[in-house]
Amino acid sequence: MINRPVGSFCVRAAFSHIAADAVAIEARTNLLFSFEKMALRDAVKSPGSARAFAHGLYDFLHGPEDVDTRIDMWCEVVAALPRRQTRVLTWPVVTVLGFIAQPQTHMFLKPTVTRIAAKRYGFAFEYKSRPAWETYASLMTFARTVRRDQSPLRPRDLIDIQSFIWVQGSEEYP
Repeated sequence: MINRPVGSFCVRAAFSHIAADAVAIEARTNLLFSFEKMALRDAVKSPGSARAFAHGLYDFLHGPEDVDTRIDMWCEVVAALPRRQTRVLTWPVVTVLGFIAQPQTHMFLKPTVTRIAAKRYGFAFEYKSRPAWETYASLMTFARTVRRDQSPLRPRDLIDIQSFIWVQGSEEYP
């Protein structure tokens, strides 16, 4: 292995690549609306925001803190990202990357569909529009409830649970 000093340019480039890769991975899904995709892409363009995003995403997915602390810290990172046209701090943006990276652990939240699904399911979903642990905790309780109730169908992960919630709450499925 060749030891070379890592200049600040190389480090900035690495953070930019991490942010760009995360955005590119999400871009291959249909989970975010186009305006959310653009807001996220624009928010991580500068070297400073790419660095904050890369560190924040790593800490969210792999940090030593409890999940409640990691969620709140991730929300703070996303809230601090610059915005151009539309806000970046939305539930779909905050939850999409954890859901893609760790579908055994993290749930994706589309607020309108999830609130409708919870109501139809008879679950008291405690929702607040500003992303924070309390709402995410309620989402995870809803997911555990659905998983338990649907256990004969053997859901593999939270992707299966989110799909069930989507069908329950979406107007696509009467």
